[in-house]
Amino acid sequence: MLEVGIIGGAGYTAGELIRLLLNHPETNINFVYSTSNAGNKLYKVHQDLIGDTEIEFTQEINANVDVLFLCLGHGNSTAFLKANHFSDNTKIIDLSNDFRLVKDKVIDGKEFIYGLPELQKEAIQTAQYIANPGCFATALQLAILPLAANGLLKNDVHINAVTGATGAGTSLSKTTHFTWRDNNFSHYKAFNHQHLGEINQTVNQLQSNFDSEINFMPNRGNFSRGIFATTYTKFEGSLEDAKKIYKDFYNEAAFTFVSDESIHMKQVVNTNKCLVQLEKHGNKLLITSTIDNLLKGASGQAIQNMNLMYGFEETLGLNLKANYF
Repeated sequence: MLEVGIIGGAGYTAGELIRLLLNHPETNINFVYSTSNAGNKLYKVHQDLIGDTEIEFTQEINANVDVLFLCLGHGNSTAFLKANHFSDNTKIIDLSNDFRLVKDKVIDGKEFIYGLPELQKEAIQTAQYIANPGCFATALQLAILPLAANGLLKNDVHINAVTGATGAGTSLSKTTHFTWRDNNFSHYKAFNHQHLGEINQTVNQLQSNFDSEINFMPNRGNFSRGIFATTYTKFEGSLEDAKKIYKDFYNEAAFTFVSDESIHMKQVVNTNKCLVQLEKHGNKLLITSTIDNLLKGASGQAIQNMNLMYGFEETLGLNLKANYF
């Protein structure tokens, strides 16, 4: 059994991690660190865990755990690792954006590998430190990776995507308040969302001559969880050509599937799946992709990475049913 520690245990991603780890056959939760909740039962914060565990939040850290998950706000993982030292044998999976870009991937001799399994599964299998991808970044990269891998992104890419309220985290703000979010819709961070950095990095890793724009319009939806994205770009081949490219690329992917039918978000919410669907409209290829932002976009993908790092079946502990009704 792997001894697991979680830092920043009160947020949505930590709550999902705890739920998954409690039901993972190869893990034992050693501690869940939260300075603001120390001494409280986990289920006092994550109320869906009542009856599942009697573990309490703690301010004590075990520096010798096998795996450490960092569920801290962006920018805080760097400060935490500088202030706290762990065993050389401890594998670390960070869910913030601190180490996703190549320029930020090394801290105190620790080199973080970008943890998108569909991109670099082999590197993850031998890694000790993983930078888990962002939620929007996951959904959008999985929509365009096959084109980039085949050198077929030759024009601007246009993306419109909507995310649920959990994407903003547990801290309350004007745009997460129920009375604002309910029956409402808005865009934010137009064309300069922070996940564009890792998306562009990946595209250039696969297609070094890509010199067009990725135009991304993120939106807030009036639902709790999930991401639904529509992406289009010019594509010279036929729809059948595109389908073959995508199905070949994801042939061995454990959680990413190319659908021949129209897709919708309820097919993936509460799962670690990404669904992708293609349509051809004139000279444009429309790629639709959808994920659960808290699972494939965060905690589920973190468990997927842990499974790869330890040689477990990639799907272990992640065989979840969608909230279809």
